[in-house]
Amino acid sequence: MLIVDSDVLLVERQLRAGQLGCPLCSSALTPWGHARPREIRGDLGARLFLRPRRTRCSGCKVTHVLLAEALWPRRADVAAVIGAGLEIAALGMGHRRVAAALGLADGTVRGWLRTFAGRAEDVRRHFTVALVALADDPVMPEAAASTLADAVSAVVAAHRAAATKWPHMLTVSRWEFAGRAIGGRLLTSLSSAI
Repeated sequence: MLIVDSDVLLVERQLRAGQLGCPLCSSALTPWGHARPREIRGDLGARLFLRPRRTRCSGCKVTHVLLAEALWPRRADVAAVIGAGLEIAALGMGHRRVAAALGLADGTVRGWLRTFAGRAEDVRRHFTVALVALADDPVMPEAAASTLADAVSAVVAAHRAAATKWPHMLTVSRWEFAGRAIGGRLLTSLSSAI
């Protein structure tokens, strides 16, 4: 899975021009059909239907699915919805209250929070390093009540620093930014993801 820009036409042009590289060997990716159709839940209960682009590496011949930065691997909700849930949880609310606020099933939100909590220190560390690299005079977030809240604060601060450096980043939600910066692996349990 390779996280790419949400602009489908831009990604298709990059793919056809050989500008997208294989994450395994850096050779050019070539078009290779599409992945299975998926239904994703968006903001306010919107349903999005998509069929992600598949590619094949011209070097190692491995196939990859291109996933827009607005989506995260193996999740049925857009990054902005999941991120909103993480931000609500960072305020100290439990999974049931977060689920009620988002209009989602308790089990779905509980799964996000458990996975994110298990990776929170790695996420915090990754985005604190990104903040320092992006900001001319970085302002570190204050310590929060939990590691999950610290990780959320680090993501928010790194996105703010990126938007200060590159104003076009304001058009990208902080959770799309986070997913792209970390290869979509905010809610996966792969130890090598960060």
